[in-house]
Amino acid sequence: MAGNVPGVLAAFDHVDAACDAIRALKSSGFNDLTVYTAAPNHEIEAAIGAPVSPVRFFTLIGGMTGTAAGFGITIWMSRDWPLLTGGKAIAAVPAFVAIGFELTVLLGALSTIAGIVILSLRKSLRGRPYSPRFSDDQIGIFVPCAPDRANGVEQTFRQHGSVEVVRDA
Repeated sequence: MAGNVPGVLAAFDHVDAACDAIRALKSSGFNDLTVYTAAPNHEIEAAIGAPVSPVRFFTLIGGMTGTAAGFGITIWMSRDWPLLTGGKAIAAVPAFVAIGFELTVLLGALSTIAGIVILSLRKSLRGRPYSPRFSDDQIGIFVPCAPDRANGVEQTFRQHGSVEVVRDA
C-alpha cells in the first residue's frame, strides 16, 4: 500500500483565483495537478488544459462491434434458417436495422462503462490529500512535488489568494 504523496494542498474560495494559480503553476512546469471542485467548471477545465477523454474510443469500438454483431448474427441466422417471405431476399438488410441499432447502443454503453472503470483504475488518487469542504463550497488544488520545490508552490498559492495552504510531506 502506497503512503501519502508529498506535495502542497491549497483551498480557494473563488474560481478566478484558482484559475490564476493553476495557470501560474502550469507555466512553472507543474503539470500533474489534482483539482477538486463541487461541480464541473469550464474555466477550471480551460486553465488545466485537460485533454479529451479517451473513453470515447471505447464507446466507438463498442458501438462498431455492436453494429457488426447485430447485422452479422441476424444475417447468419437468416441464412441458416431461410424463410422466403413475399419473394424478398433471405438476408434483407432493412429488416435487421433495428437489431443492429439496439446492439450498437447496448455494446456502446457497456464499453463506455468499461472504459471509465479501466481508465479510472489507471489514475489512482490514493495518497493525495482531500478535504470534504472541496465538495461543498471551496476549490482545492493539490500539487505533488519534492520538499525542496514546495516553498515555491506554497508562495504561488499565497500570491493568488488561497484561503489555506497545507504541506503534506
